[in-house]
Amino acid sequence: MSLVDHFHRMAANNRWSNDRLYRAVLALAPGEFEAERVSFFPSIAETLNHILAVDRYYLDALEEGGIGPAAFHDFVPFTEPAALEAAQRAEDERLIAFCARMSKDDMPRRVVTDRGEAGKFPERIDGLLAHIFLHQTHHRGQVHAMLAGTSVKPPQLDEFLLDFDFPLRREEVERLGLG
Repeated sequence: MSLVDHFHRMAANNRWSNDRLYRAVLALAPGEFEAERVSFFPSIAETLNHILAVDRYYLDALEEGGIGPAAFHDFVPFTEPAALEAAQRAEDERLIAFCARMSKDDMPRRVVTDRGEAGKFPERIDGLLAHIFLHQTHHRGQVHAMLAGTSVKPPQLDEFLLDFDFPLRREEVERLGLG
């Protein structure tokens, strides 16, 4: 598998993982979404909003949109899980589309990440994509752990890439148009 194919599959995996995670979040009892918990961010709501804000920041950099730090500073957190899910789904689809447009020649190309007062830093596209997927996985794991303390069972999130697991995810992959 080429690096371009790997990133495209990771973008699809990201969409699938977020779909599974949000299906659990949308089933939470009233008050559980925003309830204070032990984690890096103190609630499921804050963690999921952070993932979305960071996705928007890095996707803007990858697409050379010029929004920069305003992606964080102007971000208005979602208080309703359904609205947050819809916004995350849109970013996931945006990431899939970005990865689908990439070629091997794009991987070493640099785009500027605007870090505000810290300056502007050219970063390789392949490095930014790797970072986005690592960041998402890291914080989804925190949400997964927080779900263990709710009325909803945490979903399985590691059955996407292997052929052995495909029968376990076939319906979801087809529903999401990822197959």
